[in-house]
Amino acid sequence: MQQKQALKFWQIWNMSFGFLGIQFGWGLQMANMSAIYTYLGAKPSQIALLWLAAPVTGVIIQPLIGQASDRTWTRLGRRRPYILVGAILASLALILMPNAPTFWIAAGLLWVLDGTINASMQPFRAMVADNLPEEQNSQGFAIQSLFIGLGGTIASALPWMMTNWFGIAPDTAGQGHIPTSVTLSFYIGAVAFIGAVLWTVFTTKEIPPDDAELASIRARKFDWTLGMGPVVRLIGHLPRRMWELGLVQFFTWVGMFCLWVYFAPAIAANVFHASEGTVEMEASGSWAGFCFAMYNAVCFLFSFVLIRVTKITGPRTIHALCLAIGAVGLLSIPVMTGQYGLLFSMACIGIAWASILSMPYAMLTPSLPPDKLGVMMGIFNLFIVIPQVVASTLLGNTIGLFFNGNPMSAMYIGGVSFILAAIATLLVVTYRRGKNHQPTNGIEVA
Repeated sequence: MQQKQALKFWQIWNMSFGFLGIQFGWGLQMANMSAIYTYLGAKPSQIALLWLAAPVTGVIIQPLIGQASDRTWTRLGRRRPYILVGAILASLALILMPNAPTFWIAAGLLWVLDGTINASMQPFRAMVADNLPEEQNSQGFAIQSLFIGLGGTIASALPWMMTNWFGIAPDTAGQGHIPTSVTLSFYIGAVAFIGAVLWTVFTTKEIPPDDAELASIRARKFDWTLGMGPVVRLIGHLPRRMWELGLVQFFTWVGMFCLWVYFAPAIAANVFHASEGTVEMEASGSWAGFCFAMYNAVCFLFSFVLIRVTKITGPRTIHALCLAIGAVGLLSIPVMTGQYGLLFSMACIGIAWASILSMPYAMLTPSLPPDKLGVMMGIFNLFIVIPQVVASTLLGNTIGLFFNGNPMSAMYIGGVSFILAAIATLLVVTYRRGKNHQPTNGIEVA
């Protein structure tokens, strides 16, 4: 493979622009799925289980796509074919989602949507590591966070914008009906998703392999274990850094899952005092989306800060601080009695979110072997999805048994999880990439 050269800002910008579209998919899903399930008649105790699709598809898809893209080279390169196909399928799923007649069909479509978004997103992460020299990793992932924040801001706020800016009247059809504002938002998201990904696919070039590497790629046979064989073998040889960050990721993503699944029903019950099938319920759902837009907007803005600050502090220190600020955000939600006070909480969470989307990857990539970046990134995703699987199966029963079924209690659980994640971050051993990828205490990776 050709030597990596430092890329100019606009080259990194173009390479990361597709994340704007990917985050339209994630943003619409995260901000609206709990509300969609509620519109279609799901009970609060069922919502966490209905979200199980999201983490499970990540467990399966990301290692598979990572291994497959490691073994690929086409006219579009190594990662871009998977990014493009995933985007096409995800856009179709976005169009179908608001037309689901029952919450079980919506849950099935979430499997499709989440799987195809994962198929498009995972190669993006690997492409940054493929194309950028080590000293630009933090910048590359921070610019991805910038687009994630911008895309998530617009996508999450779309239903609120449909009603308050574009005059779409609130629906009064009652339970079993998804509001027009949500339906139109998903249609817009589908167009944005495919458009942004096409920009990256056609403006970014990947570093081509040399003749020997190309011959090796073409000689590889299809793995009939669908990627799980190599994954299982590699797990026993994961670098220490990945295990350390895995603990950080576990508590981080339990906290985020609590927010995504229970924020909308929590504010519907405790702030808007809404009942099913009412205009107040639609208003609470729209405001939940607006709050998600708030934390994504802060993520977008704070990404500019991260690009500069990490050059001074390194990713470990700033990540621990951001997680602590996110804990303040989650723990403050239950004490807010008015809807506007929630914006402070979301601002704190947005600071943490910008770091969550970039700093763990900036800390991880120097410890990974270059020839296995794709599959290693896919394995690292297990440390994101496993806590969500655990939360989706246990959270509903935990809240029912110990917190009287009050969805607001999930915010306390999420806040404590963020605190534990911040502590775990400070325990990560810092080092520079060495000959054998061995850690050296006290040297921060920038």
